[in-house]
Amino acid sequence: METYANALLYAIPFFTGLVLLEILYGYFVKNQKHNVMDTVSSLSSGLTNIVKDSLGLVLVLVSYPFLLEKLALFEIRATWLVWFLAFITIDFAGYWNHRLSHHINIFWNQHVIHHSSEEFNLACALRQSISNLVGYFSLLLIPAAVLGVPAQVIAILAPIHLFAQFWYHTQHIGKMGWLEYIIVTPSQHRVHHAINPEYIDKNLGQILSIWDRLFGTFQEELPNVPPQYGVLKPAATWNPILINFQHLWRLLNDAWRTKSWWDKLRIWFMPTGWRPIDVVAKYPLAIIKDVYNFKKYQPKTTNALKVYAIFQMLSSTLLMLFMFYNYSEIGFNGLLLFGAFVFVGIYGYSTLMDRKKYAFWIELFRASAGIILIIVMGDWFGMNAYFIWGSIVMLVYFMVTIIGGVYFTFLENHEKARQVPI
Repeated sequence: METYANALLYAIPFFTGLVLLEILYGYFVKNQKHNVMDTVSSLSSGLTNIVKDSLGLVLVLVSYPFLLEKLALFEIRATWLVWFLAFITIDFAGYWNHRLSHHINIFWNQHVIHHSSEEFNLACALRQSISNLVGYFSLLLIPAAVLGVPAQVIAILAPIHLFAQFWYHTQHIGKMGWLEYIIVTPSQHRVHHAINPEYIDKNLGQILSIWDRLFGTFQEELPNVPPQYGVLKPAATWNPILINFQHLWRLLNDAWRTKSWWDKLRIWFMPTGWRPIDVVAKYPLAIIKDVYNFKKYQPKTTNALKVYAIFQMLSSTLLMLFMFYNYSEIGFNGLLLFGAFVFVGIYGYSTLMDRKKYAFWIELFRASAGIILIIVMGDWFGMNAYFIWGSIVMLVYFMVTIIGGVYFTFLENHEKARQVPI
């Protein structure tokens, strides 16, 4: 995990820089594809996923090294051909894992966050799950284990394969000629993220487009059908932690409410969106019918709140980078506590972005806990060893958080209310 944390010290600034470049490009060509609050929500989702993964918060059903030990028929060296075959195997497994996520109710919960943005840009690529708490992907790599592909090869290729899926989340690149027949392109992935009836559950490939063509899930981007983005049951929140568990909460409610014991069991493994008949009749859900005329989620906001949201997101990013830089010194228990501060912080300011009044109490709780921790420990997880005024900076940060919570929850809303004519 420490190696993974060290790699993220370089990966995070790199991906964030590319998002910034896309924003600047959109500004200069007067074709902006970013919405401030949506982008902050997307980047914040990426932070939660990175913290969760770096702490190893997942129950692995079976590891690849275990499968390799038990199933390998050959012992092979890591030649260029082995690396190539391993990449193909990972991509093939990724296609089927992706397909499961789109077609089975319980698996959709771990993927819905990635589709929840009603925009399509590089930032939405970072909307990654924290609800995938059970690791089963190694089971899809059984062919590689049988062939004896070394575990080190899989360990190196897996994150490369994931990072290589970032670039095609953009609307600024059109169709790419003959490459459309080989790799997944921005055009193909725009189709994948679209909620148009023509595009739903299409283009499930991750790097190679051959799997979609082989298994009947390929759909070209049509010139007369502009992609519309989001999910048919809108998330209606900027809070990435809530989005991660919305679908699961709906499944739990439906399983509890239905009178059929058979439906209580099978709802988890039925096609995505399936609900018991008695529950559908009594508890209908709002679903987008007209994909071209639905109202995107955009609660009233101000420029001040946008700036504050960006400030909090950047602060959370810097805190997380410090956590990775000081990973071994903080220790596992300290990392769990540090990670909790980042999670609660993201929950707090994204709830504030939603204009929920209870956001203030979340912000107050986290800031107060942080101030007490600094007073008791005399430091912030060893920050003073790197910055003389480290703990002072953190105290100021927590005070700003409290002030921001008060202002945006009570004072700003109050001032706006006074300006409304009677």
